[in-house]
Amino acid sequence: MPGYKVHVMGGFVLGGGVLAGVVWKGIHNPEPLNAVALMAVCLLGALFPDTDTDSRGRHLFYLFLVTLNLVLMIMESFRWAAIVGFCAMLPAIGHHRGWTHTWLAMLLVPLPIIILPAYFYGFSFNTLFPFYLAAVVGYFSHLVLDRKF
Repeated sequence: MPGYKVHVMGGFVLGGGVLAGVVWKGIHNPEPLNAVALMAVCLLGALFPDTDTDSRGRHLFYLFLVTLNLVLMIMESFRWAAIVGFCAMLPAIGHHRGWTHTWLAMLLVPLPIIILPAYFYGFSFNTLFPFYLAAVVGYFSHLVLDRKF
């Protein structure tokens, strides 16, 4: 099975390609900071399926989330910190190559990206959908590289 470097590269290539495609087609044209955030979500999606095992990818995933959570708490954005913390706990529900390596999980796991900010902050679907899609694209790259067809 590919290691974390291959999954990060796969997520970067596929995510970058999808982002370039939607910009080129005029479907979505994010601000530069949003484009970086979309790529970060895509890379996290590419690492997420292996967070249920002790791996380098898991360490990178949680290092990013811990840093993000700390920044959110310093900024007193406690609801956002709670959302990030909730999403970070999801891998603890199952075992490796269990539910995290399924196509259904690829579609369901990123749903909190849409549901929780919409509920807590009233964000619109159009604002949140690109981030959901970025997570799904990253997740998809992981499953393809792991040959989960």
